[in-house]
Amino acid sequence: MLEREPEPGSPWRADPLGTRGLSATSVEAFYRRGMLHPLLKASGVHDDPDANLDADEPSPPRSVGHFAGIALDPAEVDVAALPFRLPSPAMDGVMTNLDAVESVLSERAAELGVEIRRGAAVSAIAHDDDSVVVQAGEHEYAARWVVGCDGGRSAVRRLAGFEFVGTEPQFTGYVLLAAIADPETLSPEMINLTPTGAYLRMRAEGHIGMMDFDGGAFDRTQQLTRDHLQAVLRRVSGTGVTLSDVRLASSFTDRAMQTTTYRRGRILLAGDAAHIHSPLGGQGLNLGIGDAMNLGWKLAATVHGYAPEGLLDTYTRERHPIGARVLDWSRAQVAVMRPDPHSQAIRGVVRDLLGTRDGTTYGFQKISGSSIRYDLGSEHPLVGHSAPELRFADGTRLGDLTQDGRGVALDFSTNRRLRDSAMGWENRIQYSAGSVRNTLGSGAVLIRPDGIVAWAGDRDPDREAFERAAGRWFGSPAIRPSAL
Repeated sequence: MLEREPEPGSPWRADPLGTRGLSATSVEAFYRRGMLHPLLKASGVHDDPDANLDADEPSPPRSVGHFAGIALDPAEVDVAALPFRLPSPAMDGVMTNLDAVESVLSERAAELGVEIRRGAAVSAIAHDDDSVVVQAGEHEYAARWVVGCDGGRSAVRRLAGFEFVGTEPQFTGYVLLAAIADPETLSPEMINLTPTGAYLRMRAEGHIGMMDFDGGAFDRTQQLTRDHLQAVLRRVSGTGVTLSDVRLASSFTDRAMQTTTYRRGRILLAGDAAHIHSPLGGQGLNLGIGDAMNLGWKLAATVHGYAPEGLLDTYTRERHPIGARVLDWSRAQVAVMRPDPHSQAIRGVVRDLLGTRDGTTYGFQKISGSSIRYDLGSEHPLVGHSAPELRFADGTRLGDLTQDGRGVALDFSTNRRLRDSAMGWENRIQYSAGSVRNTLGSGAVLIRPDGIVAWAGDRDPDREAFERAAGRWFGSPAIRPSAL
């Protein structure tokens, strides 16, 4: 792994400015690879994720989040309307920081034998049908595949010639950690919309966010001075507030852009390298984790030579629409936060709708990621969704079976109908059979390594249908089922 930063961590990642909210689907990703407990510990979270797992019904979420600063009440979420929600250690989101995420992922990478070469900024890329050569500093690195995860100003994206399209910014945003000489001057409310912009007061003392609707006119190559930040805060707050000192500060915009494809030959993109948008709602990190979960196993199968034809192309097909939805979710929030009468009128309507039970449930599904469903060509309601936390009668949970990164076949049928078929993919699919506490009306399910249900059968599952699904996602069997 080539890493541009010379050292791990930074003041931004450990500081309150680096605080991020992981959605339920992102927490689920850490859980399914056995990294949830290390993440919670690194994040300073003391909640027991295994509490209430014996409950027959899932509990309502403890928090939901907000849309454009409009807080959603978790008590208004209609749990019965959520698709296939079962008690799980990954029921809710987690507040963490980028340092914690980086340290947990770095430790896992080291355990797997990955070498992270720091201070290696990519400066050139050459690629053909068979290989890619990356220049970083004085060194060249030859590879069969390259994945650019190098952020919103991705060198890999630019050097490889990806088309990057979208919408230009409405505002310049600022986030700062500062000493405020007269904090009582500002409103104590967390989010404040004013006739000239907006400002946010975070939980940490002196942690301020600002939105200046200047069309993104601020030149981000300029140094952020105390005088400039104070002038912006005075303008958007309508006060004479004074900043006596600025510890950290950064600027951003709501420019929303996305590559037209996530793959060009042997070069792929993930995370902010593939899409950028306003940080409103904290969707960026979660979107990147979703990209990585979707791409990682597909690229591994390709490298090891057992991927079925076209598997790698499903990465763009599945993830590009999800990225486009997040960009629109971000644009919608900006649209109702603009300081003009039309936007504020729309905001009032949106607030009323989100205050209803259906509206809150809709918002939770969007923010948590539970509304994500890939179109895998099946009408079965489970297929394409993230698999619910199915639990066997002996206490074994789905999360116990997904940690090595293989697919999982769960067979609830009384005659264990899929046992022989699954053995054909033994090195790629882990087969587990038995009674489960809640079958959700199915007799068997096939789950991809990213936790997505690839196939589901009825109480007397069709072996041939299972074998077709296994071949579609895991390639030809090592042993033909008919030979068993």
